[in-house]
Amino acid sequence: MLEKIHIFHTNDLHSHFEYWLRMQTFIKEQRRLLASKGEVSFLVDIGDHLDRSNIYTEATLGKGNIQLLNEAEYDVVTIGNNEGITLSFEELSSLYETAQFDVVVANLNAIERDNPNWLKPYSILTTVYGTKIAVIGATAQFDVFYRTLNWEVTEPRKALILLVQQLRKEVDIIVCLSHLGITDDELLAKECPDLDVIFGAHTHHVFPQGKHVNGVLLTGGGKFGQFTGHLTILYDHDQKHIESMEEELIENGQLTMAPGEAEFLYSLVKKGEALLSEPVTQLSKTYYKEWFHHSSLSRLFAEAVFDYTDADCIMFNAGIFVEDLKKGYVSTFDMHKILPHPINLCLMELTGAELKEMYMQAQNEEWPQLQLKGLGFRGIVFGKLLMYNISMNKHRKLFIGGQQVEPTKTYKLATLDLFTFGYFFPTFKYAKKHYYLPTFLRDIFLSYLQNKK
Repeated sequence: MLEKIHIFHTNDLHSHFEYWLRMQTFIKEQRRLLASKGEVSFLVDIGDHLDRSNIYTEATLGKGNIQLLNEAEYDVVTIGNNEGITLSFEELSSLYETAQFDVVVANLNAIERDNPNWLKPYSILTTVYGTKIAVIGATAQFDVFYRTLNWEVTEPRKALILLVQQLRKEVDIIVCLSHLGITDDELLAKECPDLDVIFGAHTHHVFPQGKHVNGVLLTGGGKFGQFTGHLTILYDHDQKHIESMEEELIENGQLTMAPGEAEFLYSLVKKGEALLSEPVTQLSKTYYKEWFHHSSLSRLFAEAVFDYTDADCIMFNAGIFVEDLKKGYVSTFDMHKILPHPINLCLMELTGAELKEMYMQAQNEEWPQLQLKGLGFRGIVFGKLLMYNISMNKHRKLFIGGQQVEPTKTYKLATLDLFTFGYFFPTFKYAKKHYYLPTFLRDIFLSYLQNKK
C-alpha cells in the first residue's frame, strides 16, 4: 500500500503577522481537503516565530505567539534564537506552558535547575495507517548567550545524530526541525544519511522545491511569512520505505486575503499598546535623534550606558534610535518604539592597539548608509558609528578622556552585541566579553531615565 503524508511547515516568522490569517486559513482548508481524501497531514514550525521587536510579542513576552500557534493547530515546533536568548530563564521556561503542541529541542538543558515540562528531544507522530514519524529538533549553538541565561546548549549535530541512531529502528520516517542554518543542515545531511528530511531555518534560505544532499531532502522557506512549505511524502508500506518526496513553497502574498486581516493586525498592535502604555517616567524636554552624527538623544543614551557599566569608552551606531524621545510622559510602549531591537549591551576588554584599530575601521564611509538586516538590528538605516570618551587627534594619537591610550594596556569598551559577532570588527569575535542579558537597550535606557528623574 502507498500512503500519502503531508507536512506543512513555517519558519522564521519573526512576528511578521501580515500574512498570518491568510496562510493559516489556506493551511486549514488544505488539511480539511486532504483529510476528506483519507490523506493525513501535520503542521510544524522551525523556530523564530516570535520577535520582540513586535509590540504584541513584547507585551505578552511571546505568549501571544503561542496562542496563535495553538489556534492554528500546530503539531510540533522547535525554538530559534529569538525564543532562546531574548527571554530570561523564567520567561522561556514558562513560554510554552499552554502549548497544545510538542516542542522538540535535542540540544538544550537547564543549568542547575529542572528542565521545563515542555522541553523534549523528539516527538513521534503516528498516521491513521500506523506509520510512525519521529520529529527531532535542535537550535543554533549560541553558547555564551545561553550559559549567561542559565541554559546549556550543546553541539546540535552530535545530539541529532545520536537521536537518529536511537530512533531509526523504532520508526518509519525521521524528520528534523533544524534552526541551525543551511551550512549545518548540509553538514548534518552528509554526516547522517539515515535522516529523511531536514526542515531548515535560521539563515532564511529559500529552496522552492527543496534540495537533496546525500539522499536527505533539505527545505528552506525564507523569512517573515513569505512562504508556506508543503512536503508530500509517498510511503510504501509493503517495502517499508519512502517511495518519493515532493516539496513546494506557496507564496503567501499571492494567497487570497482572509476576512478581517486589517482588523486582526490592528488588534494585535492595540493589545500590545494597552499592556505597555502606563506612564513610567516624565521628561521636561524632547531629545532628538540624528542618524548621521551625534544628537541630544545619543548623548543621553551614552550617559545611561556609562551609568550601567564601568566602561572606559562607548561605541554604538546612531541608527538604533528609530524615533525621538518626546517631552512629557514616557511609557514602556514609547521606549519600545524608539529602541525596538532585541539587542543587548556587551562590555569588551581590548588593548589600546585593538581600540585604535577599531576606531580606524569605524570611519568606513559606507557603513552609515547601510540598510542592515539581521544581527538584532530592527532600524531603518545603520547610521554613523558614534564614540564617547574616546577620540583621535590630527596626529592619529588615541585618547580616552584626557589620557593617551597605551597600546598594550587593556581598556573596557561598552558596545552592542551585534558588533561582537565579527561582521564589522573581526577582532571583536575573540575579545573577552561580558553580555548584559536578558536586558535590552530600551530597558537600560528607561531605568536610567527613571532614576535620573
